[in-house]
Amino acid sequence: MGAAAGVLLLLLPLAACSSDNVDCSGTTCTVKLEGDGAKASILGNDLAFVGTENGKATVSVGDASVSCAQGESVTAGPLSLTCTTVTDTTLELTAKAG
Repeated sequence: MGAAAGVLLLLLPLAACSSDNVDCSGTTCTVKLEGDGAKASILGNDLAFVGTENGKATVSVGDASVSCAQGESVTAGPLSLTCTTVTDTTLELTAKAG
């Protein structure tokens, strides 16, 4: 049981806004997703980087999927997302609640 508790403690920070690829201030977070399938949890919402095609990155937010080009803003469920950097393998975005 000690090992399981240790694993649980290691996983907990990944779900918070303090994980390596997420930085939050109030209700605004910035996130960097590298590689297809990269995931993050932002403001209680799970995001996953699906990939990039024709200069647009696709990200899933819960059951929804949205695409945005660099500098474009989109709404995904309860979040407003602004794609700040889009490359073939990386997506950097800002997410705001509401």
